[in-house]
Parts: sequence; structure tokens; C-alpha cells
Amino acid sequence: MPLKAVSVWETKKRYSGEEKGFVEEMRFVAMKLHTRDQAKEGEKEDPDVQPLAKWEPSIEGYIRFLVDSKVVYDTLESIVNEAAYPVYAEFQNTGLERSEKLSKDLEWFKEQGHCIPEPSSPGTSYASYLKELSEKVPPAFICHFYNVYFAHTAGGRMIGKKVAGKILDSKQLEFYKWDGDFSQLLQNAREKLNRVTQSWSREEKDRCLEETEKSFKYSGEILRLIVL
Repeated sequence: MPLKAVSVWETKKRYSGEEKGFVEEMRFVAMKLHTRDQAKEGEKEDPDVQPLAKWEPSIEGYIRFLVDSKVVYDTLESIVNEAAYPVYAEFQNTGLERSEKLSKDLEWFKEQGHCIPEPSSPGTSYASYLKELSEKVPPAFICHFYNVYFAHTAGGRMIGKKVAGKILDSKQLEFYKWDGDFSQLLQNAREKLNRVTQSWSREEKDRCLEETEKSFKYSGEILRLIVL
């Protein structure tokens, strides 16, 4: 008898108990898609992903990254505020919003004499995908919401610090600052995510988890702008 194929989230059930809530399921699947250089739980092998220590960022590339990131955050925050589905309204004013912070950073770069380009394909493509997805499949959209915001609070902060040390005299941008107790903001968001997903069927949860790889793909394309 042939062995049944086991999906990554089915495997997950044996390693991170569902009793911790659905956020733990999302975190587990996301961690497996990191390389070992990015996270100790990472399993992905990708020769095209250069270790962070070897990055050679440029001001121009970093600005492109910030511009495209802003397009994505603008879209996420617009979707949440318009709340076409009631579940989206739960994530209004979490304190994790980044659009306004990015506006301040881009204005600062402009004041330093740098040209602020128009958004490029990585950012606009991801924004278009998010808008379409949010209108059709709420569980899949929630996956992107979780991964974009939570990745920025973890690996994103580390990347920001490394890049700033190389090209900005270690200046901390507003993008990496939060108002209020940062750990409490994250905990509040986790609790909301666990609460709204508690009533989801297993099929809806699996549909959310299936979207993780696309979230990494789109975000990775924007991240790579830093070193292009």
C-alpha cells in the first residue's frame, strides 16, 4: 500500500499542539519556510538566498524596499479599515500599522536629497494580489496579514538594524518603532487572531496555512530590492 503524502501542516500537529491556538499553527508553518540562516527552526534550502551577513545594501535599493513595502502596508490597512468582511474589522488600530511610519521615513530620505521612486512590480503585484484575495478568501488573506506584520516585528527588525549599521550610520527609522508597549501590542494581536480563527473549520484553517508560501514569495521579492 502506498504511503499517504503528509502536508506540512499535518506534520505540524505532531510537533506544536493546537491547544496553543491557531497562531501557533501559523508560526510553525512559517518557521519551516525559513532557511537555517534566518531561523533555527528553518528547513528551507535556497541557494539564491544570501546570508544577511554578506548583504551589500545600497541607499537606493533600501528606498525602493521602503516604497514597495509602503504599498503593501497601505493596501493591508485599507482592506482592514474598509472591512468588507466583519473579521477584518477586528484588526483595526492594532498599533502594528506601518503606513504612517513609512511615510515619515520616506519624507526624511527626501529631505536628505534622495529621489523617491514610484512603486515597482514587487510591491504593486503583491498589493493587487492582496486586494483580490481579501475579496474572495478571508482565511487566506488573514495568513498574509499575520505573516507581513509579525515577520516585520521579528526578522524585519533584525534586517533593519543590520542595514542601518551599514548604510545609515545606525539610524533607526520610524518603520522599526512602535508606539506603546511593543510586546503587549503583539500579544493583543495574537489573542485577536486566535479568537477570530477559533470558529473556523479545519478546511478554513488549512486554506489559511496553504497561503504561507505565497506570502513568503511576495515578501521575499520586495526584500531583495535592498540589495539589487
